[in-house]
Amino acid sequence: MVTSRSTAKPGAFPIAKPDLIEGMAKGMAVLESFDTQRQRLNATLAAERAGITRAAARRHLLTLTHLGYLETDGSYFWLAPKVLRFSGSYLATARLPRAIQPTLNRLAAQVQESFSVAVLDGDEVVIIGRSGFEWKSSGDPKAAPARVLAYGLHLGARLPAHATSTGRVLLAAKSKSEFGAWLKAKTEHGSLARLTLHTATDPRKLKALVEQVRLDDYCLASEEHELGVHALAVPLRDMQGRTVAALNVVSSPQRLRVEVMQKELLPLLLDAARELRSLL
Repeated sequence: MVTSRSTAKPGAFPIAKPDLIEGMAKGMAVLESFDTQRQRLNATLAAERAGITRAAARRHLLTLTHLGYLETDGSYFWLAPKVLRFSGSYLATARLPRAIQPTLNRLAAQVQESFSVAVLDGDEVVIIGRSGFEWKSSGDPKAAPARVLAYGLHLGARLPAHATSTGRVLLAAKSKSEFGAWLKAKTEHGSLARLTLHTATDPRKLKALVEQVRLDDYCLASEEHELGVHALAVPLRDMQGRTVAALNVVSSPQRLRVEVMQKELLPLLLDAARELRSLL
């Protein structure tokens, strides 16, 4: 007998509808409604973002607060430190973050740049490993670039896939039909956000860029996610040839020109990807 399947996000494990706990699914949807754009939500906003009624959103918000995952002032709610238990446990126990961290540390020490590894989650990439620093200019052409932590590259950070080098590498790993469906959904919802003047938001241009990544097997994104930042990424594949993550390096124009990154850093990334293959 064929059982009906629940609706789920692309890539989610499908289960029979009787096995789905609707209340848990709605509660997780409410929890996922909080992000960098909406750090504080009331019941009305949470309901809109989670796609449930206001009354249901209110009950879920209160329950999550009671359990310690949210904090509140009586009207608005925000994430509590307890939610870090999930990411902390993942980073401490999952095989992929542990496998790639020594390589990231070695690369950062070798060339004094910032390296990270990301995986695809829907429309975003999530940083699961990082090491090193990014160099940024103070604005004074005579001053030496300052060494600071790379913006938005902390563990667990979520970045838009369409505007990042890692995102395009992971999108290129999809089949053409899967990527076409992804791009169509993004276009229909108008969610190809322009983050800088250089961000590719035209669907046809983005499609061409991703197709080029498939041919090149690497991606170079210049100042598309953040002004003054170049990013170069390559796919990380397992022994079966499946792309499981993307490895990238970021730098600033003051530190390295695009041509230099391709000539000097791309070989390092490709060598690291080959070394990691047997561990993924």
